[in-house]
Amino acid sequence: MPARYRAAFIGAERTLASHRGYDRGALQLAREFSRRLQAPLVHSTISRLLIELNRSLDHSQIFSPYALRLAPATRDELVGRYYLPYRDAIARRVAAALRRGHRVIHLSCHSFTPRLGGILRTTDIGLLFDSRRAGETAFCHRWQAALRSRDPRLRVRRNYPYRGSDDGLTTDLRRRFPERSYIGIELEVNQRFPRGDARRWNALRAALLTTLSETLRGL
Repeated sequence: MPARYRAAFIGAERTLASHRGYDRGALQLAREFSRRLQAPLVHSTISRLLIELNRSLDHSQIFSPYALRLAPATRDELVGRYYLPYRDAIARRVAAALRRGHRVIHLSCHSFTPRLGGILRTTDIGLLFDSRRAGETAFCHRWQAALRSRDPRLRVRRNYPYRGSDDGLTTDLRRRFPERSYIGIELEVNQRFPRGDARRWNALRAALLTTLSETLRGL
């Protein structure tokens, strides 16, 4: 939380440290994907409770109740300081790759809380995509099969715990880039892994890295 905005978050320390404040383990995974695949990485440096970078500007939850304590001009400042640079950086990289004649696989890394609203989420990995786009559908089917082949105990579901066509950055980019050239996948990992036994978390990351590489080679 940048110092200039902390006054609005007094008393929110527990919330900031929870799944509402950030996606535990997601950045670690993204950095490892980037190193393994020698792929560019764009990541957030702020809590989603300040401004939610994976929501459209007109989404009702782009600002948390804490951020709504800030003056309207300050919230506009957040859009210009964090939201637009983050999303524009990703869009520019996609556009540049397409101009060079490449096909882009955009992987957006997230994690989800094991329990929400009293409901236990037992799935380990979620692969989110737009089922109307054949390339995304095929990619996630292959990745799911590779994960299950590597470890049959892994519970891998498609479009869980959210739908890949819901409001989000990949949905926005699908409107801007053609299906034949852009594949936008959101990876969701159960936070019980980064919060739990280190050996299981290490094994899960290794499985994700290896099977993603396999899936990409099979394209």
